[in-house]
Amino acid sequence: MITGTTKNLGVMGWPIVHSLSPVLQNAALAQAGLDYVYLSLPVRPDHLSTAVAGLKALQFRGWNVTIPHKTTIMSLLDDVDEDARIIGAVNTVVNDSGRLSGYNTDVTGFVQALQHRSFLLDGCRAVLFGAGGAARAVIWGLLKSGAASVCIGVRNPDKASALETVFRPYGSIEILHWETESFQSALREADLLVNTTPLGMTPHTEAMPPVNWEQVPAHALIYDIIYTPAETRFLREARLRGHVTINGEEMLAGQGAAAFEKWTGVCPDTALMRRKLREALSQQD
Repeated sequence: MITGTTKNLGVMGWPIVHSLSPVLQNAALAQAGLDYVYLSLPVRPDHLSTAVAGLKALQFRGWNVTIPHKTTIMSLLDDVDEDARIIGAVNTVVNDSGRLSGYNTDVTGFVQALQHRSFLLDGCRAVLFGAGGAARAVIWGLLKSGAASVCIGVRNPDKASALETVFRPYGSIEILHWETESFQSALREADLLVNTTPLGMTPHTEAMPPVNWEQVPAHALIYDIIYTPAETRFLREARLRGHVTINGEEMLAGQGAAAFEKWTGVCPDTALMRRKLREALSQQD
């Protein structure tokens, strides 16, 4: 029940009607018995500063941030933590008595899914497809966790070269065209293969990155950060070849759970959040 004591949370973006965060967060809040409500907050890009000031004035406890505001909101905050600063994007804001702090919990969501499977990140050799915004959280999560190397396969290495400048101080990173022999060599040594591109996402479910499965070691774990469909062609082909696979559901629920804990101080039921996510996605199908 919403009362005069109910605390406000939300997710801001433009557009925002597609967001499933309210489904996950409100289910977790109800399960935890917390007097909060989580709302969708449609904010046009040219209204961002006004919206941030308004949420602060309305004493929102915090909010998530999605496209197109993840980078532009950083200059409007009082503090930005190391993860968000290095990645160059904020997806969670916490309001502590008017002081706004920005975080990036995508890192936590990505890494926790691997930790839940007892995957050893320290010393692993990781290969990624894609160098867009989603890749930055994945790269930082790997390097921060001690990955021995991160090789990124892309269509246009020149366009992606800025990532090397950002992340090279923190570990071994290499950007290659994904059709070169050098990239195939990296595939042969991969412990972890991650798709951070939108290739294979609904409705284009037959698309996938150009992976030569004959080059991928049998022990390599295959991770696709896409969560719709639940099993992309990339993951299906990996599974049929005997690889352990992870889709993007755990990353999405995990980043939401990390934000939830920052706002409330309570660790939510992440299994419930994943279940509600899958139910919502199945209704969309």
